[in-house]
Amino acid sequence: MGEIILSCKDLYKKLGKKQILKGVSVNLYQGDILGFIGPNGAR
Repeated sequence: MGEIILSCKDLYKKLGKKQILKGVSVNLYQGDILGFIGPNGAR
């Protein structure tokens, strides 16, 4: 593994009353690719 370029710990996010992130922690290293998969909420 290389150098950590982004570190997030215990992220929480709500949209209105809906919890969309709950206690998410992640380290991204140089060269990593990250994506979130789930419903997009489009109507």
